[in-house]
Amino acid sequence: MSFLDAIILGIVQALTEFLPISSSAHVRVVGEMLNPGQDPGAAFTAIIQLGTETAVLLYFWKDITRIISRWFRALAGKVPQSDPDVRMGWLVIIGSIPIGVLGLLFENQIDHALRNLYITAATLILFGILLGIADRIGVQRKELHQLTVKDGILYGLAQALALIPGVSRSGGTITAGLLMGYTRQAAARYAFLLAVPAVFASGLYKAAKDVPPLLTAQGREAAAAAGEPSLAAIIIATLVAFALGYAVIVWFMRLVENRSYMVFVIYRIGAGLLLFVLLGAGILDPLAGA
Repeated sequence: MSFLDAIILGIVQALTEFLPISSSAHVRVVGEMLNPGQDPGAAFTAIIQLGTETAVLLYFWKDITRIISRWFRALAGKVPQSDPDVRMGWLVIIGSIPIGVLGLLFENQIDHALRNLYITAATLILFGILLGIADRIGVQRKELHQLTVKDGILYGLAQALALIPGVSRSGGTITAGLLMGYTRQAAARYAFLLAVPAVFASGLYKAAKDVPPLLTAQGREAAAAAGEPSLAAIIIATLVAFALGYAVIVWFMRLVENRSYMVFVIYRIGAGLLLFVLLGAGILDPLAGA
């Protein structure tokens, strides 16, 4: 992977991570278009997400630090457990359990079989339709202070579906939120907060496994021979994703204040159909890197 490819994939990651259109699907497809027959890999995707998620930390810094502070103070008995920030801390923890457990149990399938582009195309369309239905029929009355443990678990299960490229982490959780009656803003806000521990845990886990070999000459040669991203390419893509990611968050949060998600529904369905065409024409290899 060249540095230019890394920059392009970093831009793709930043532009798609926070929108309900699946960043992993876009990085997977664009990565193979840049290097035919080669998949950037699940590890590369997970690590560069650290860049965009750092942008989330920056955007929600006051919220996150307040929640963490009050949660720890509640453990010490200095703040009641009924405090809204304390409850949010517990709900983020509870909601993060499904994706953590399923991610570890099905790591091999997630890294290989589930990256089949036919699956990606189908999930882009299916979950696009579900998002459209949720946006249309959701009552959109509930705010985050009304979040219950049951709703937190359902949010978490929806986020876990994003282990399949094409579902979208934000798309899955926002769809679940809308179906449970939360407003667009509340659903998006919780989706971002819920993603923080999951993305950092996944990215750091993959980094711990895949980066050390790249620090050795033998590991670098093996990666180059296999067409896998170098450490420099990973770092560049991550930095680009962070730099652009913050602007995308700001834009998206303003967008959902007054607009529906239908533009993303149409985009997802169109992207899924186009992907089927590219696969049918043999332009893309559905099992590249599997």
